Amino acid sequence: MLKRSSFRTINYRSVARLLAILMLFEAGFMAIPMAVSLCYGESDYYAFAVAILITLLSSWALLSGIRSGRRDLGKREGYMLTALVWVVFSIFGMIPFMVSDLSLGLTDAYCETMSGFTTTGCSVLSDVESLSHGIHLWRCLMQWIGGLGIMIFTLAVFPMLNSSGGMQMMNAELPGVTKEKLSPRVSQTAKRLWFIYLLLTVVLAVLLYLGPMNCFESICHALSTMSTGGFSTRNDSIGAWDSWYVRLVVLLFMFIGGVNFALIYRASIGKFKASWNDETFRLYVKVIIVVTILLIIGYIVNCCPKWSMAVIVDPLFQVVSTVTSTGFSVTDYMSWGNFVFPILLLLMFIGASAGSTSGGCKLDRIVFLFKNCRNEISKCVHPNRVYSVSINNRVQSPELVSKVMAFLWLYMGLIVAGGMFLVLLGMPISDSLFASLSCVGNTGLGAGVTAESFAEVPSLGKWVLSFLMLVGRLEIFTVLVMLTRGFWRK
Repeated sequence: MLKRSSFRTINYRSVARLLAILMLFEAGFMAIPMAVSLCYGESDYYAFAVAILITLLSSWALLSGIRSGRRDLGKREGYMLTALVWVVFSIFGMIPFMVSDLSLGLTDAYCETMSGFTTTGCSVLSDVESLSHGIHLWRCLMQWIGGLGIMIFTLAVFPMLNSSGGMQMMNAELPGVTKEKLSPRVSQTAKRLWFIYLLLTVVLAVLLYLGPMNCFESICHALSTMSTGGFSTRNDSIGAWDSWYVRLVVLLFMFIGGVNFALIYRASIGKFKASWNDETFRLYVKVIIVVTILLIIGYIVNCCPKWSMAVIVDPLFQVVSTVTSTGFSVTDYMSWGNFVFPILLLLMFIGASAGSTSGGCKLDRIVFLFKNCRNEISKCVHPNRVYSVSINNRVQSPELVSKVMAFLWLYMGLIVAGGMFLVLLGMPISDSLFASLSCVGNTGLGAGVTAESFAEVPSLGKWVLSFLMLVGRLEIFTVLVMLTRGFWRK
């Protein structure tokens, strides 16, 4: 039994008040799909009105009931706020799914909402074309909000968080960027990231609108593409348009979504050479090229012996969609051969670059893993020689290497543990492990019983998968550290 004096004083008041203020922003975001529903004359506008009212009342109750105290936020408050805001946003964000004509239950609504905010993209809905315009926009808007990170948005809005707590929150949501800040102040870095993110989204929406998509569909797909979330307004995803223009535009921006945003910023100010010199970016490009060539061979042998544009575009699209954890599809890639499934499974595990909106364990950590393994093998021959892990000609500290190795073990452990739990609930072991990997990596792809949707997953399994989505999105440590006694003790 822990003594009362062993617990440190955490600034709960500031955390609660910040959550209440962020709930006001969520209510503001929900006003957008409500307005769209009104414009289209759909009855679902009342679902958003109810959600906004409940969110505003809850925010007002917190702000009026909690007196303002000290404003300092340390690392622990940063961890707590970062984890809680995703849960709170999902709780209030699920209300439209429950109150609208969809009438989803608590479990399905929460799973759908958590999938949206974490940009996982798995859905409990089997027929998305029957959804109202308001619900469509809210699903894609949730992904866009969560793509760059709710706390990155918070840091851009609240300069008061420009502290060690703010750095901790940015590290939790967008790892890799804060190692090379774009500005001396965290809030300025967050503003620049959001400006780039918003600008790319607007450009993509305009480009899609110039093609066969209408205005509404181009906006929805711009939101879900830049966030690498993968929600679509069509059951057949991007393949519904049968347009090379749409595929190539979406392909390009999915690729951009998998790039470290710090590199995108450098490229935007003319520093293209600095971006190409980044070791992880070059590996990202090489992985896409090599895997695409393998899939092209399978595509030619099993589906299309005649040369056509689809031979190159379709495999390339699927590779980029998978490695960036977007989850869009244009064709039945399983018909290309049995070897396709394990290759895409590996891409789901690896993911794209750290500091991007993609999921997976990130290519940066894979580079750490291979270089560290190479060093250990070399030590067998030269045990007295000192070896180090160098990334972009910079020697990395042993502490960072150790943390990366621990992350990879925890990442794989969560996938196995989640899969085994689903097996205990009656799901096939292969489907269970695939669903667990998909949720931890925020990819959203399904196989077997989850191929069409995640509706067939048992209710308890959906809560487990929702937890895995959150843990995967927040890079594991942010959530798991709160489950330790040391977090709450002095």
